[in-house]
Amino acid sequence: MQGMTLAYALLLFLHLLAAAYWVGGMATMHFAVRPAAVATLEPPQRLPLMAAALGRFFVGVNVAIVLLFVAGFGMVGLAGGFGAVGWPVHAMLTIAIVMAAIYGHIRMAAYTGLQRAIAERAWPMAAGRLNLIRQLVVVNLSLGVAVFAVAIVGRAVGH
Repeated sequence: MQGMTLAYALLLFLHLLAAAYWVGGMATMHFAVRPAAVATLEPPQRLPLMAAALGRFFVGVNVAIVLLFVAGFGMVGLAGGFGAVGWPVHAMLTIAIVMAAIYGHIRMAAYTGLQRAIAERAWPMAAGRLNLIRQLVVVNLSLGVAVFAVAIVGRAVGH
């Protein structure tokens, strides 16, 4: 983008950093941490470990989501508003809203249920909650990759 202002560049940097944290973190948890935990730990050790790892990850996701929306809306504002941006921005916002809603369900319902089941040492119930989180993370990870694709394709084909 020619003539990019420093403000826009800083917002874009924060936006991309937050997206990389969220999507990259989901990929790391799904493709590396979870399989390693399953391969090496029994449920009474694995489930509390995964809950602790998710809890730490979620702190960053909370910040990332705020940064994504604040920086995204800031860039739209600097570009002249939603009427001045192309379809990729509208598509990214729509997908982001869906992703944030799914994350909200993960964080407020599924993760809370996981923590409760672990506290009660109800390992089958905890495993079920963790599996639900895994399934929802797969959906959000797929949507996150779709956002990256929209961003790149949108730039390639023009707005």
